[in-house]
Amino acid sequence: MLSPEIIKKIKKVHIKSGRLVNTLMAGQYKSVFRGSGIEFEEVREYSPGDDVKSIDWKVSARMGRPYIKLFREERELIVMLLVDMSASGRFGTTDALKQDTAVEIASILAFNAIRNNDKVGAILFTDRVEKYIPPQKGAGHVWRVIKEMYTFSPEHTGTDINEAVGFMGRVCRKKSVAFVISDFLHSGRAVTKGTPFRMVSRKHELISVLVSDPGEFRLPDAGIVYIQDLENGRCRSIDASDPSTRQQYEQMKRTEYQNVTRSLKSLNIDCIEVPTDGSAADALTGYFRMRERRKR
Repeated sequence: MLSPEIIKKIKKVHIKSGRLVNTLMAGQYKSVFRGSGIEFEEVREYSPGDDVKSIDWKVSARMGRPYIKLFREERELIVMLLVDMSASGRFGTTDALKQDTAVEIASILAFNAIRNNDKVGAILFTDRVEKYIPPQKGAGHVWRVIKEMYTFSPEHTGTDINEAVGFMGRVCRKKSVAFVISDFLHSGRAVTKGTPFRMVSRKHELISVLVSDPGEFRLPDAGIVYIQDLENGRCRSIDASDPSTRQQYEQMKRTEYQNVTRSLKSLNIDCIEVPTDGSAADALTGYFRMRERRKR
């Protein structure tokens, strides 16, 4: 049984995401994400004006008159949502935790895909893949994906994005568009190595969504503070009353963040940056527009 609080959260993100897709983002997703390739549909008798390159010579020889092959564009796309469920997602200093922002992003992407009649699947991961939802179509399936993200209780606390990307590469036979939604903490060096990213991106399109919280980049001027790493449980004390200490801390965090974005860029992987105090819809809309301009 779901608690009233969880049901309220699910309904809220369900309604909000559906409204955004039908208004703000209407048509933008469809214009930048298209099914790849073409597939054979039928043969028909040749008519004057048809392209002679489309003639099916085997059928024509068998029938004694020219026939041409007809093809149609493959419109169906598979969208995979790789959502980081590690403990660091439970951090937040604004109205939303990083985990809430990640779920909202995934919900908006899922609704865009379903509205375009694409299939949606999800991989919920920590330092291992903990839940795999195979891609399917339909509004009911989107409801299931959102519910799973809100009610899922991970068994582990760490992060291993490479494991999730590698798993997707093994289970997705058809070319897919995969959104890796994470804060990318504890993953900078792993992303830099990029072995699974490089291998999987040869067949699939990988797009990173980097979720951050403004509180990660600053210390309060509050004397001795204790900082705990949510993923490994380690604690340390810092004298936050010292201005130089606060400045060094902020610089260290900014450098870590920039290392992640540079690593992704070096792998030719787009990065959508979404802070918890910003608008997920605006960030995604801006990205869709950028892709549209890039196509031109």
